Amino acid sequence: MDKAPFVSVIIPCRNEQDYIGKCLESVIMNNYPKENLEVLVVDGNSTDATRTIVRKYAAYYPYIKLLDNEKETAPCALNIGIKNAKGEIIARMDAHSSYEKEYISKCIKYLEQYNADNVGGAWISLPRKDSLVGTAIACALSCFFGVGNAHYRTGQRGEPRWVDTVPFGCFKKDIFNEIGYFDESLPRNEDTEFNYRLRKSGGRILLAPDIEIYYYARSALKEICRHIFDNGFKVGSSIRPRQMIFSIRHLIPLMFVLGLVFSTVFFGITGFYAIAIPYALCSIYFSTRIAIAKKDIRLIFLMPFVFFLIHFSYGVGSICGFVKSMASETMFKIGTAQS
Repeated sequence: MDKAPFVSVIIPCRNEQDYIGKCLESVIMNNYPKENLEVLVVDGNSTDATRTIVRKYAAYYPYIKLLDNEKETAPCALNIGIKNAKGEIIARMDAHSSYEKEYISKCIKYLEQYNADNVGGAWISLPRKDSLVGTAIACALSCFFGVGNAHYRTGQRGEPRWVDTVPFGCFKKDIFNEIGYFDESLPRNEDTEFNYRLRKSGGRILLAPDIEIYYYARSALKEICRHIFDNGFKVGSSIRPRQMIFSIRHLIPLMFVLGLVFSTVFFGITGFYAIAIPYALCSIYFSTRIAIAKKDIRLIFLMPFVFFLIHFSYGVGSICGFVKSMASETMFKIGTAQS
């Protein structure tokens, strides 16, 4: 690659001993010239073998470095990495993902070709465990009915397109001087908030479907429900009047849960059926399509249950986050007025 820009890959992590090795191997196998590359693994006080694994890689590959993140959250890790980065290009990567061998070079190509401010690729969800439930969860996280119009999740192919967000992202470092760093008050959804500010400032975000990221999705129902609830909670706690940083798809589970509750309260069983039956029919339709594609009839019966758990967990999490946020804000205003 002629005149390849220097790229700083930033990998936030904490307790990722099962996946950090796969992630680093995929970065090492990338075809981007290593003399123009550094990999900053920013660890948030891992209590497992993550740091030991990273140190072993750093001993063999001098462009891999381990940095400390005492605050432990992802946005803090990203900001530490950015401030220590030598590259003119910042490529954020996730520790429990792996990347195709042309990932970095394709990101650079599209960043320059389209004059984009953020470039990302298609997120291919794989089960962490080879089980029926793990397969169902990965399918739900890759399906339009499961995640809405998150194009990077649904396996869209074709030409690059402008979108509202992409997974992880590749940026020119100058953009952080223009619009600021990641919001450290957000333990999650820092990408969504940053991309909101990026778009608000006139920046453009490009999804290039031929850039592939392999994401290892949680394979246990309890784990995925807790994770999805936490994601919804952070969305709900970030909702503010006159500032919609999220897409409508982030709010649909919240509206679904509220719709079920209020329709049942005000209209009884008729109101419940008015929402539950169309939802069930859509769920069965998409479950059948997945079962046919995967050639496993068992998914027809399991997928509706997984879809409901994901949507319900996200919706309840969003409601809880919004209620807690509004309560905290009200108490703050009361305390300020009294003082």
